[in-house]
Amino acid sequence: MNHAPQIGDRIADRSSQPDERAVRAWMGPEAFQHWVELRTWIEASYPGVFAPDWLYGGKKRGWSLRYKKNKAFCTLLPAYRLFSVLVVLGRVERENFEARRYSWSPQLVKLYDETRAYPDGKWLTVPVSSADDRHEVIELMSMKRPTLA
Repeated sequence: MNHAPQIGDRIADRSSQPDERAVRAWMGPEAFQHWVELRTWIEASYPGVFAPDWLYGGKKRGWSLRYKKNKAFCTLLPAYRLFSVLVVLGRVERENFEARRYSWSPQLVKLYDETRAYPDGKWLTVPVSSADDRHEVIELMSMKRPTLA
């Protein structure tokens, strides 16, 4: 049974990976603007390092765009009228996060504290709905891998 999409629903049509037009239509112009700006920042800050790779995670998780070299850098999660970024913080990144704990937004600290720790780290899924959110995600990614540019 088809239902109207709900905020946060993922792009789940397995038949073809989404193109930019499909992502924009699904996310809406505001969320898509953050998507574009973050992708532009990654390409400018890490020229030639990453080849983004679309992954299909099944009906529930849908499509995501992963940036990876030898280990995962981040995964962009386009959803209906929503944009989030998955960043895995390993031991070193978690120590760095804790050292700067009071410089992060209360929302990010709460998300960090509530995220379960696994042997490979904390898998933070950070919603991006403002320039401030995007800046914090950029700080997290820069902590994982220093920029080249």
